[in-house]
Amino acid sequence: MSTTGEPKQLLHLVFGGELKNLDSNEFRDLDKLDIVGIFPDYKSAEAAWRAKAQSSVDNALQRYFIVHLHRLLDPEHSDSK
Repeated sequence: MSTTGEPKQLLHLVFGGELKNLDSNEFRDLDKLDIVGIFPDYKSAEAAWRAKAQSSVDNALQRYFIVHLHRLLDPEHSDSK
């Protein structure tokens, strides 16, 4: 909880794109990355990630990721999720 009584903001970025091959996380075309959004907690980021990943299930090279922005912004006080 924050000092205002609201849940602590733990920002997460969800994005994806088509990979060059299945053995790496290198994208085929950076101009075509799909930035799904920034979410205030892991639960909502995971729901968005799951929806996008499911919608692209027919393309094995299309992958979506969750980035824990809160860990990058404050590495000394990062949470487990």
